[in-house]
This record gives sequence, C-alpha cells and structure tokens, in this order.
Amino acid sequence: MNESGKLVKVLIHAYDDEEFKIKSSTSPDPIALPVNPESFNRNLKVTLNRQQGQGNQGTNPDYRGTDPEVLKLDFVLDETNSIQGYKPIAGKQFVKDELKALMNAVYKMNCGIHRPNFLKIHWGTLVFTCVLTDLALNYTLFKPNGDPLRIKVSATFLEYLSQKERVARECKKSPDLTHVKQVKAGDRLDFMTHQIYKDPKYITQIARANGLTTFRKIKPGVSLVFPPLVKTVE
Repeated sequence: MNESGKLVKVLIHAYDDEEFKIKSSTSPDPIALPVNPESFNRNLKVTLNRQQGQGNQGTNPDYRGTDPEVLKLDFVLDETNSIQGYKPIAGKQFVKDELKALMNAVYKMNCGIHRPNFLKIHWGTLVFTCVLTDLALNYTLFKPNGDPLRIKVSATFLEYLSQKERVARECKKSPDLTHVKQVKAGDRLDFMTHQIYKDPKYITQIARANGLTTFRKIKPGVSLVFPPLVKTVE
C-alpha cells in the first residue's frame, strides 16, 4: 500500500526503445497484475576470477564484473472469483484474455523493433527496467470446454540498461579504460587529452588513433576515441 493506505498494484510498462521513453506499439497501456504476488525474488551477483596458482593455499579474487540483476515474480491469473482483491487485467473478462494481454506485453515479438518489448516494472519503490527471460505457465483449473480458469505464472526478468545509463552507472573514468567523447564547440584536443590522462603529452598518439591529420582544429559533433594509457605511451 502507499502512504494513503491505497493498495498499489504491480504495473508492467512496455516500450519500443531501450531508453524507455516510447510506449510500445503492441501494448501501449501498462499491465496491472490482477493480484500482487506474496513476495518477489531479486538475484544479484558479482563475478570474480577465482583462479588459484599452483601450490597456493589461497587466492585474491579479481573483480570481473557485476552481472545484471534478475527479478522473479510469481502470481496468478484466475477466473473463479475466489481470490479476495482480485481485479482482472483491464478490459479482460476471461483468463485466456488476461494471458493474451500479458503475453503481448512481455513475450510476443514486437514487429516494429524485431524483438519483444523493453519493460519497466513498478511496484511501490521498486522501478526495474528489464526484458523477459523466462515465462512458466501452470494451468491448474479448467472449464468443461477446456478453457483455463486458473493459471499460475512464474516470470523471470533480466535487468536491462541502455548504453547511456550503463556508462553513467559505471562511472569509469580511469585512464586504463577506453573512452569515447563527443567534441563540443570550443573543445581542444590537448585539453580533452589532459582531462583523461592528466597529461597533454599524449595528444599526438590520440590524433593518430583517431586518424586526425591535425589536432589544432577538431570538428564539433565528432566522436573521438581515447584508448588505454598503456597503448599510447611511446
């Protein structure tokens, strides 16, 4: 519930773009889960290099990277009117229609982007940008004609960050990493080189790495690559 005591449903928003700005052409309205899950699971993992030298009794694990977070939601689609607080997905009367709406949002191919939708899950303070990786459906009750009355859904989502967001979060400013910077009006290559390497003497190597015939004038809008420092030392 929110601060006013009103129940807040899990919302799944679908998008056409990895910046999560353009609503999906196949599922423009958010999916509100009919009944919130009792819990959800978050899996966070740091990958380390645990290789141990021969004869060593221990090791100093090297950091290799942080894996994308995994979010798992288990919930129910139901048509028996036996679950308190159950509100069907908007505009849907039957479980099979609720499932179709859910599948269109999280699983089906979006022909406009040639892949399933990018997703943003909202629940209280949780805001999770992601894509679906697994969807398990357990049909447990049926009508006489075979239509489902209840489906237990287990959905697994993998965190998805746009390149811009990922770079901002990583905040990598070390000179031993490759940097790509876009030239702005008034920028000078020697100043840009000093900003990254704390020394402008590598300007010639940077110009060579970017195929520049001169470093005195650089055109605004051009993206320049600043490779690791060890590769630029003469």
